[in-house]
Amino acid sequence: WGAAPREALALRPAHGQARAKHAVPAWATVDPDAMCGASPATGMNLVGGEWRGAAQTMDIVDPLNGEAFLTVPDTQESEIGPFVERMKGCPRSGLHNPLKSPERYNMLGAACAQAAEEMRKPEVQYFFARLIQRLTPKSWAQANGEPTITRKFLENYSCDQVRYLARSFGVAGDHMGQTSTGVRMPFGGCGVVTPFNFPLEIPSLQTMSGLFMGNQMTTKVDEKVQLCMEQFLRMMHHVGLPKTDVDLIYCRGPVMNKLLVDGDAKMTLFTGSQHIAEKLCLDLRGKVKLEDAGFDWKILGPDPADVDYVVWQADQDAYAFSGQKCSAQSMLFVHENWDKVGIVDKLAAAASQRNLQELTIGPVITWPTPKFLAHVEACLKIPGAALAFGGRPLEGHSIPERYGAVQPTAVRVPIESLRDPEVFRVATTELFGPFQVIVDWKEGQLPLVLELLNSMQNHLTAGVVSNDVRFLNEVLSSTISGTTYAGMRAKTTAAPQQHWFGPSGDPRAGGIHTPEAIKLCWSSHREIIYDYGPVAKDWRATQS
Repeated sequence: WGAAPREALALRPAHGQARAKHAVPAWATVDPDAMCGASPATGMNLVGGEWRGAAQTMDIVDPLNGEAFLTVPDTQESEIGPFVERMKGCPRSGLHNPLKSPERYNMLGAACAQAAEEMRKPEVQYFFARLIQRLTPKSWAQANGEPTITRKFLENYSCDQVRYLARSFGVAGDHMGQTSTGVRMPFGGCGVVTPFNFPLEIPSLQTMSGLFMGNQMTTKVDEKVQLCMEQFLRMMHHVGLPKTDVDLIYCRGPVMNKLLVDGDAKMTLFTGSQHIAEKLCLDLRGKVKLEDAGFDWKILGPDPADVDYVVWQADQDAYAFSGQKCSAQSMLFVHENWDKVGIVDKLAAAASQRNLQELTIGPVITWPTPKFLAHVEACLKIPGAALAFGGRPLEGHSIPERYGAVQPTAVRVPIESLRDPEVFRVATTELFGPFQVIVDWKEGQLPLVLELLNSMQNHLTAGVVSNDVRFLNEVLSSTISGTTYAGMRAKTTAAPQQHWFGPSGDPRAGGIHTPEAIKLCWSSHREIIYDYGPVAKDWRATQS
């Protein structure tokens, strides 16, 4: 697994490309290469267009060595008044809508165009990728993907594309001068709450999406990584976004919860744990959209092919970014025909190549090593279970004890064991780290596989690896995962800007990227019936 001294834990661009340190962008307030214990970076709140601190601060430690390399506001409940008033003070009709201040659609389109151009600069691409890698260590390819997708999203919604999101439609009325028109209206003061794992892509895309539809936004990212969103907003201000469109707060979860309740948030997009999602649903009286926990499955069908590719993709889905994706492959159903080609041994060989030097394995932010290994042991107590590979702590590192540091791990269980409800509960507990459960199944057991899939609590992503059309149709027609990949190249991870990403089967389900996702999450339908007349000359009043 490769012991790695601290100086070796540097970013490694893909394909052996040389890395040159770029100048820090003019609008940036941190240098991702320089932030360290001796020279920590500083974060700031943004409220009402003003950058400000808080009475207390909290230190954020480098996940690779434990140094306090970042200081951010620790905003208390007693300090949220300005944020609450801003949220409550946003008009119910929003900052703009199809009938009010439509020039803002043009302004936002122009800002997106300018921001995309800014992000095309090598020094800006490098700045965000390196900052992401410092805040939440992942390989260069993984870190570099976020600014790329964010830039493409901004390109997609440049110029007139923002106003197209608010496209209206009309239906002919019953008489001359009457027309019914459907328009998309904003909610008003809204919130975005997102986790640590994608510190640029998720909060920036959701915050901008809310703005597109006319809302005023208050955003909170996990405080360990929010510095990235802060720098994104500074870039957006640089290219023309009004500073009063978005408020940004560094605080702990309960403080943000009170801000949303006291500010009467008209809609909140939450990405994160299912427990917090359910609490927000109650506290905010259902005015939420969720992209909550993801225990995601993949089925290897009865027709093995392209074995090396399927192994590579499965390794990526389970262990890229140390498995810390809501779309990570959590349970792999292996058909007996795939077992015959040695798929599990090949997965073990692929996982063994991951190392700290290239950050293809790294700190597990929410599962400390003892907790991680305890769950592995619990899974190994399942009747017939066996350790497929991994299951040991990483060695030769300086990752703080508060985080996990464990080899890519898989536990193999027979499908029959999952009939027991308690066993099923243990096996389908989401471990947000480099861990998966491999389930063996045979011809004739597909009905049981489908029953198990539909018994899971979360339905975010899924993969059906097969080119057998009848098999694909049977699985796809009987399952509900919101983002499902089908075919021999099927995956569970990757959320490019061109397709919907979000759960299904829940009326609270939110999405990201596409026009459909933006309109669903950040606007509501309004019907305006125009009725100008004329009134017929022979009209007579009658009561009914």
